[in-house]
Amino acid sequence: MLFFCFLYDQKRMVRNSKPVAGICSRCGGCASVADMETATRFCYVPIYRKSWRAIICTFCGALLKSYRHVC
Repeated sequence: MLFFCFLYDQKRMVRNSKPVAGICSRCGGCASVADMETATRFCYVPIYRKSWRAIICTFCGALLKSYRHVC
């Protein structure tokens, strides 16, 4: 039964990013706005994709704010 945990995963990818004015509240690093994509996979085959925007820290990678991406 333990091998079922490895068949299903979710991967978060940064498609592109731009620097923004502001700093990270956790580490003090620079922030950037990024177009993100989340892919849910079953046996390495993507079954669901979601695109969204987020403000992330470029140093520690913390997700500072996320919002829906309107195409």
